[in-house]
Amino acid sequence: MPNAALWSLNVTRRLWRNDQVLLGTLAVVLGVAAAYGAIAFRTLVSMIQLAALSTSSEDLLKFMVGLEWWQVVLAPTLGGLTVGLIVHFFTAEQRPLAVADVIEAAALRSGRMNLSSGLKAAVVSAISIGSGASVGREGPVVHLGASLAAFVADKLNLSRGRALTVLGCGVAAAIASSFKAPIAGVFFALEVVVGHYALSAFAPIVIASVVGTVISRAHYGDFPAFIVADHLVVSPWEFPIFALLGIACAGAAFLFMRSIFAMQDIAEKVPGPVWLRPALAGLVIGLLALVFPQILGVGYGVTDQALKGVLGLELLLALIFIKIFATSLCLGFGFGGGVFSPSLVVGAMLGGAFGAAAALVVPDGLSSPGVYSMVGMGAVAGAVLGAPISTILIVFELTGDYKVTIAVMVAVVLASIIVRDVLGRSFFNWQLERRGIDLSGGRENEHLKSIKVRRVMESRMTTVAAGTKLTDLRRRIIRAPSGVVFVTDKEGRLEGMITMSDLSEALFDLSLDEFVTAGEMARPPHEFVEAGISLDRAVAAFGEAAKEPFLPVVQNRRTMKLVGILTEREVMLAQQRALLKARAEEKGEE
Repeated sequence: MPNAALWSLNVTRRLWRNDQVLLGTLAVVLGVAAAYGAIAFRTLVSMIQLAALSTSSEDLLKFMVGLEWWQVVLAPTLGGLTVGLIVHFFTAEQRPLAVADVIEAAALRSGRMNLSSGLKAAVVSAISIGSGASVGREGPVVHLGASLAAFVADKLNLSRGRALTVLGCGVAAAIASSFKAPIAGVFFALEVVVGHYALSAFAPIVIASVVGTVISRAHYGDFPAFIVADHLVVSPWEFPIFALLGIACAGAAFLFMRSIFAMQDIAEKVPGPVWLRPALAGLVIGLLALVFPQILGVGYGVTDQALKGVLGLELLLALIFIKIFATSLCLGFGFGGGVFSPSLVVGAMLGGAFGAAAALVVPDGLSSPGVYSMVGMGAVAGAVLGAPISTILIVFELTGDYKVTIAVMVAVVLASIIVRDVLGRSFFNWQLERRGIDLSGGRENEHLKSIKVRRVMESRMTTVAAGTKLTDLRRRIIRAPSGVVFVTDKEGRLEGMITMSDLSEALFDLSLDEFVTAGEMARPPHEFVEAGISLDRAVAAFGEAAKEPFLPVVQNRRTMKLVGILTEREVMLAQQRALLKARAEEKGEE
């Protein structure tokens, strides 16, 4: 009996050490945790909305008629004031948190996130949405699911590779439970957060997404978020029109993102306490909602109307710009929330307007405006999120309509390509860049940031005084490392540099020996670097250095004292080492 118990214990230990068994078990746990986290979040939103706007329904638009005007204005104003006070006095980050922070944690912090900050962020976003702010709920749910997953990874002291997979499980389960869309949850986590499709990460993330979906459907029913009519594409000749719609959606996505950041810049210039800014935005939103109640909340009600084709062309056109303004104002002035639901609304309005306008030109033989709304909402959302694959799947699973998926794919791909080529990044990456965080190099870039130039520079170099004659200069440059001589003053300050190509004909013209000096031949370096900067900045400097394979290294810009030379070869070796280290961490070898 003791032998059997020992054998059982050994088998259990071996299984637990197996990556797939460990991650599969954690996937189930996190699928449950993230799903119930999403359910708790939605319940909190409903409770706040019931207190603020007298209804807990997601389709807020249906219940706006019976509300007093002062309640419509007061709800987002007080909600904004509450959000401002919580963010300013009770959060370490002093700002709402969302998907961009999850991406940053995955890329730069090995998936580490603070659970306390995640819970506070969820409360802030719930108050924002419940009081009527024009924001989405999906971003906060993703952040909450990721925070729960990061907490588990930290407690189990998982390696970076495992921690990222676990983070992906939390994100996938959160998306799946929010949309009841398991396929979309998987691909969103892989496309946006994890960054690869390796089977080692794919299998646990699928498990977590399925678990999240099952729990969500058990609570909210097994039907898509939008119940749409049986739409179909009438003619293949419509696909050029869908392509044009994709181009228009790229413009709307660009305007949407640019407006949010422009509103942030405006908010920075508003006088008065920072914590009062969300209340000011809430007041404007409340006043605007008296005329356009469609802007309040996540906007699923007005999106549903657009899909059913019951909105007029004038209202559709107006709501495109009003929704963009309302969401930009809320996010720019400090409300918590996401951009996915608002981008669906903007896309649905633009698509519906596009379809209605096309019907005026071609009265017969076109699909219904609802088809165009569906295509438009996918195209704008895909371009904003920078996640075309998962967005296509989300739209399909939200509507349950397969017949227009190809049209959605055409528009989403076009819109995403155009926005990527114009901006070079998604909304989330743009957010991070504005905070001074560049993820273009990923983990490799982080390792380069940890290396200072002085660690890899060559201290051995050839220097001459400005008065050095050409005879001596010719001899020195032939023997100089990297074929370059630096001209310095008596204190060692860099004045210029001379290469073989700079000497040109003077290299062989002996008649100039007594007349030409190093100071006359020297030229200012195209670029130089300081010894204390990180290597990632030195890499950027090489890009500006007119293809020269070296850079002079100075102590600092103030003294300009020459201390070394940085060669392109050493930088390339450092990049290679950083890449190998990043790959090793991905595999959990460190």
